[in-house]
Amino acid sequence: MEIKNKLKKLSRLDDNDLDDRFEKSHNKAFEKIDCLTCANCCKTKGPSFNKKDINRIAKYMNITPPEFSDTYLEMNKDDNYVLKSTPCLFLLKDNKCEIYEIRPQACASYPHTNTRKVKNLFPYFEAHSNTCPIIEEIIQTTKSNR
Repeated sequence: MEIKNKLKKLSRLDDNDLDDRFEKSHNKAFEKIDCLTCANCCKTKGPSFNKKDINRIAKYMNITPPEFSDTYLEMNKDDNYVLKSTPCLFLLKDNKCEIYEIRPQACASYPHTNTRKVKNLFPYFEAHSNTCPIIEEIIQTTKSNR
């Protein structure tokens, strides 16, 4: 079923019920799919970086936060710091992250499918379902009927 139609059906559910169903599908999807086989998010999308991310990563790299920002980041149309280019500069050849333990918050919470009020993220999921097989799997396996 097309993602947009599936999300439309899911949006009819009560928010708490939907969140519970999404959580179950999220857990099953992560048992089934290994992100390291894909890494599309790191190859094609750049995370946003908050000030804490910038400070933490700059310290790891032994440079100042302004040096990190000036060298690797730019402001997007939403005034968020994002990478100047993709793939991510921390993506290793085996699809692992060089800074996994200190990665940006946006990376740590990606694909943002284990949150409450998940309905608010439906436009995001629709836009990213082609990038992330886990998002697609969760949407496809979340039951829309009672």
